[in-house]
Amino acid sequence: MESVTPEAFRDFLGPKPERELVLLAAIELYREGKLSLRKAAEFAGLSVREFLYELRKRDVPINYTLEEARKDIKFIEGME
Repeated sequence: MESVTPEAFRDFLGPKPERELVLLAAIELYREGKLSLRKAAEFAGLSVREFLYELRKRDVPINYTLEEARKDIKFIEGME
């Protein structure tokens, strides 16, 4: 097993490690089905569109059910 130095870990997380860790947590919670797409995006501090981009960038499959789509439509309609 490779050892990871703290410097290498910081390099992996980038210039804003807290933000990256929150994003990684949101992605994992989404992947496990513990958060919906919208809730995971909110957790990560991103728009749904930005979160979808991050999922695509990391080759994470999108789990978007018809029920989630209906909830999102109701949410958007309530914003008007």
